[in-house]
Amino acid sequence: MKLSHLLLAIGITAIWGINFSVIKLGLHAIDPFILAGLRFTLCAIPALFFIKKPDVPWRYLIGYGLVFGIGLWGLVNLGIKTGLSAGIASLVLQLSAFFTLLLGSYVFKEQLSRYQIAGFVLACSGLMSIVFITDGSVTFAGLLLVLAGAIAWSIANIIMKKAGTKQVFAFLVWSSAFSPLPLFLLDGLINGSTGYSALISHMDTRAILSILFQVYPNTLLGYWIWNSLLKQYPVSTVAPLSLLVPVFGILGSMMIFGEVISPMKILALVLIITGLAVGLYGQRIKRYFIRSRIRCDQQPADEP
Repeated sequence: MKLSHLLLAIGITAIWGINFSVIKLGLHAIDPFILAGLRFTLCAIPALFFIKKPDVPWRYLIGYGLVFGIGLWGLVNLGIKTGLSAGIASLVLQLSAFFTLLLGSYVFKEQLSRYQIAGFVLACSGLMSIVFITDGSVTFAGLLLVLAGAIAWSIANIIMKKAGTKQVFAFLVWSSAFSPLPLFLLDGLINGSTGYSALISHMDTRAILSILFQVYPNTLLGYWIWNSLLKQYPVSTVAPLSLLVPVFGILGSMMIFGEVISPMKILALVLIITGLAVGLYGQRIKRYFIRSRIRCDQQPADEP
């Protein structure tokens, strides 16, 4: 991968990681479901009028929009609102990779490898260690909500795979149109008119910037660049860089909110990222070391 493209990919993972802190900034003035609704409204409009509908059945667009909008980001926003730190939320959400593997093994009859099982066990150990963090950055309700969001993300991934579209950006834009209305209605059912009254009275520059960041750099630009890199380079080259997202998520929370990184958080980070690396790329890592060893063995010994 060219150095400029590598730096671009790392920059996208940084945006995705910092986005969790940006969400928290917006939640000081906007209810979680309304914030997600505004985000997906702007993801769909006005882009919807300039981008052709992807060639997939409507059920995939509607299903993805509902699951991705409500099940993922609605719940993640709510989890952060209940007190889960932005850094921990970014870390826990990465477990969606394993939920996708588990769900994919059921839906597509894909057999799990020993590396995936071992990685899942490691990542679950990291998740369990989060429960013992007592500095106020973890709430049980927040943890459950973000875990539910991770499961929803895995379902959204399966919907995307079932749709079989190569027009990922168009798919994202058009599916986003089905997220806002249910999110707005859900907030009204739960909070009545309170959330909308607060939206009018508490909206400030910080909240507006939070929404704009989530829509443009994080969602539209981020996914466009990432998918462009996936088209240009092998998945095995680009995808591992996504492991940097929780690293930037925790760093962003440290810088913006002064989150303290305790030894237990470092342990959770190491276990979950190691689990992801083993589960997703264990076979490739093994092949790499085998090839490296073979090359070393084939090199002629230095003459005395």
